[in-house]
Amino acid sequence: MSNLRPLPLIQRVFAALALLVLLAGCATTPPDSVLAVPAPAQKYAAIVVDARTGKQLFEVSSTAQRYPASLTKMMTLYLLFDALESGRVTKQTQIPVSDHAASQPPTKMRFRRGESIDVDSAIRAIVVKSANDVAVAVGEYLGGSEDQFAAMMTSKARQLGMTSTSFRNASGLPDDGQMTTARDMAVLGMALRQRFPHQFHYFSESDFMFRGRLVRGHNDMLGRVRGVDGIKTGYIRASGFNIVTSYNADGRNLIVVVMGAASARQRNDHVEALIQRSLSPTMDGAKTRLMFAEQ
Repeated sequence: MSNLRPLPLIQRVFAALALLVLLAGCATTPPDSVLAVPAPAQKYAAIVVDARTGKQLFEVSSTAQRYPASLTKMMTLYLLFDALESGRVTKQTQIPVSDHAASQPPTKMRFRRGESIDVDSAIRAIVVKSANDVAVAVGEYLGGSEDQFAAMMTSKARQLGMTSTSFRNASGLPDDGQMTTARDMAVLGMALRQRFPHQFHYFSESDFMFRGRLVRGHNDMLGRVRGVDGIKTGYIRASGFNIVTSYNADGRNLIVVVMGAASARQRNDHVEALIQRSLSPTMDGAKTRLMFAEQ
């Protein structure tokens, strides 16, 4: 112990400066984070966008081709809202349900031959129930046939900047040619709010009355996270569980897209984690390590 000597002054100064630099680096450099992904890598895609600025806050495989499933109905509704704005239809207009529309597999409202549905109820049936029969009926009414309506949907997608999306039907039921990307779905989600602010409230509805009965929805993000106000879920076996979610609170407006989750619950947990991550100032610039479901 007697052989230890105090450090010369200059060495102590340099040591103190080095410690300050180290502490400053710890204070300003965000720590790496681990994000659990509830999907295999080949199905997963996600993106978070600040809808006010267009800034991308998070993305993984956001331009990779994926099946949209019932996220398709967002474009069906876009064209229906467009028809409302132009005066082509009113909310009282009756839309006939053809045999082809009525024959669609569930989820559906189960119409009989010769029945019809008003536009206001049709919007709610598509948003809340994700009714395939109603989506097809709307497509046939606006396009003359479902095939012609799908061509209209794809054309509108190009106009909106959805460069990697092709629609083949109005519902999102399985079709190998019906493809999109998480980025394109974010573009559509933002376009719906910006183009139709007076219609966007439909996406926040979790149930509605139709012919004397209560029809409940299955977008469990509504009411789960304060600020979430829509918009659409989707599932087919080929796609996994998809969702586009709008967050609008405290001056922040986010669009979150998650595709390919293994279950609705895990998908919703992941969306909540992405919202929290995107709102946290400590995560700005942080590196995120992904843990996929099969790892």
